Amino acid sequence: MAFPGRFADQLLADRLDGVSLSFLADTLEIRPGGVGANVALGLARLGLSPVLAAAAGRDFAPYGKRLREEGVETGHVRVSDSLHTARFVCTTDTEQNQIATFYTGAMAEARHIRLTEVSACHGPFGMALVGPDDPRAMVRHTEACVRLGIPFAADPSQQLARLDRSQARTLVTGSRFLFTNAYEAALLRERTGWTRDQVLRRTGAWIVTRGADGVDVNRAGLPPLHVAAVAPDGPAEPTGVGDGLRAGFLAATTWGLPPRDAARLGCALATVVLESVGPQQYVLDPEDLARRLRDTYGPAAARRVAPWLARLGAAGPPATPDGRPPATGTPRGTALPALPDGLVPWAAGAGPLAAGGAA
Repeated sequence: MAFPGRFADQLLADRLDGVSLSFLADTLEIRPGGVGANVALGLARLGLSPVLAAAAGRDFAPYGKRLREEGVETGHVRVSDSLHTARFVCTTDTEQNQIATFYTGAMAEARHIRLTEVSACHGPFGMALVGPDDPRAMVRHTEACVRLGIPFAADPSQQLARLDRSQARTLVTGSRFLFTNAYEAALLRERTGWTRDQVLRRTGAWIVTRGADGVDVNRAGLPPLHVAAVAPDGPAEPTGVGDGLRAGFLAATTWGLPPRDAARLGCALATVVLESVGPQQYVLDPEDLARRLRDTYGPAAARRVAPWLARLGAAGPPATPDGRPPATGTPRGTALPALPDGLVPWAAGAGPLAAGGAA
């Protein structure tokens, strides 16, 4: 939903302990999403073959069909017999600030997904992204990665607030990559009880996103690597921007590109997502992506990614018969779900990918 004003104008500094507000939104759009599905779809549009491992509700069938049509394997999505798929209900103001509520629904069943079985069908995996999910599932997936020797990336995201100290430390320790935004970085330190240096000693690289200020790649014993954001032609809505960055970063890593180039591709894809309404409604045009890299980071940066982008065709949601993108929203009574956050493993090189998680 879109609120035609500023949240900040509605909040009273001396009344924050008793907030009771209602924001009159002038638009409502129902979009498919979910962290795992968003990242998996981004990977598919970048030419990879993701496998989504997550828990969804009995209303998942139309969403699953669409994901499969775009190249995402959904055979390891656990479908609940009794619960609806998780939903993320978000209101955005005119300054792109957001207030949201997340309904967990079938996400609680993600703890029953066994990475051992997913790996037996599609592995061996070169990497697994453990995304925000049922906390027990996140810990279970992380421990399975350690046990199976699968390198993993940690993306606790919105679930940081629900994690206790032991869970937060388990998710970080031994990770190849750790993803947070700037606010979550502070919350992660509070949840783990570790300093920045202590966190860096337990992960290969800590990627901290900073919105319009770009992204920092932090590694133990090395100076921070800062990558500027790609300026949007016209920002539309920020939902899913971080998922686009993760998809771009992980795809570039899979291609064997160094962290700086991976962060640059992530920033470029994040901006493409930012310019569309909804986390999956963007069209990924390889020539446009190359132009953004060239204009922001220079010709050499674009050339290093060019061989991979050259393999792609334009990818995005199916068009209507007249060639236009599909209309916003869904038929009355139909709400395409968000998918619960969870696990995103992928294999380096030409091997399969697995993405698990939800909104």
